[in-house]
Amino acid sequence: MEPMATREAYGKALIELGLKQEKVVVLDADLSKSTKTSLFAEKFPLRFFNMGIAEADMMGTAAGLAASGYIPFASTFGVFATGRTYDQIRNSIAYTRLNVKIAASHTGITVGEDGASHQTLEDIALMRVLPNMTVVVPADGRQTFQAVEAIASFEGPVYLRLGRSAVPQVIPEELPFELGKAQILREGNDLLIVAAGIMLGTALEAAGILEKEGVRAAIVNVHTIKPLDNELLVRMAGNTGAVVTAEEHSIIGGLGGAVAELLAENCPVPVVRLGIRDTFGESGAPQALLQKYGLTAENLALAGKKALKLKKSGK
Repeated sequence: MEPMATREAYGKALIELGLKQEKVVVLDADLSKSTKTSLFAEKFPLRFFNMGIAEADMMGTAAGLAASGYIPFASTFGVFATGRTYDQIRNSIAYTRLNVKIAASHTGITVGEDGASHQTLEDIALMRVLPNMTVVVPADGRQTFQAVEAIASFEGPVYLRLGRSAVPQVIPEELPFELGKAQILREGNDLLIVAAGIMLGTALEAAGILEKEGVRAAIVNVHTIKPLDNELLVRMAGNTGAVVTAEEHSIIGGLGGAVAELLAENCPVPVVRLGIRDTFGESGAPQALLQKYGLTAENLALAGKKALKLKKSGK
């Protein structure tokens, strides 16, 4: 497959899903061309609802549809899907454990030129803290197709995090997808790199850099940040003795926070978190922003070396 934005894959996956399941309905907050739900709207106009710029109302309507036996996918930009609608998600969806799928596009720093107001770097933290909420971050287009099908068959609220920019296909076609089960993409016994979303491709590049220096890094793709695959992460952290996490999100409350919490209680090894460091983003080209905020393969390799140094020192 050619490089594809996960939001693009989401739009195409909805069509396939709509053909299979008549109970699937899609809601959008006047951003259907950007979230790619317009593809579903063209195919199934009677099962698509443009709620206008009224995101809180959209979440309440999605809850009502779920309570009536439908499988609603509610889509908008990540900053609106999690911040503007938090009260509705908490009380009307998560608390009641209704079968609503919240699909948020335009997340992370790679939203680019839209700037800090639209670059949600805290959405995983907001959704992860909610009881009953499942949080899924696919790594590429192929995995987005798998995730959409999986969450439609799963009973309960889900937050699906999608991106704006095209990303390379990094998930092997034969690799199975299961909610809550992380994927081993590379074996190694010196260092464990735990990545999610677009940072998985960066992790593979970083592992190549480290291998040239004699470091064998294992790579795990955590496409489901909640619930974590606790057994696999604890086992591999114990085998390697040093861990680096990589995410296009704040290091507070996201993948890095989740892994650090898990290992602090079950396998205390050095953990170095690579992500956005407690700051807002800014307007700029996606690749330039990744470079400025340190989300590159070279930065990840340096983080790996720091974790290895901590392991060697016993700290």
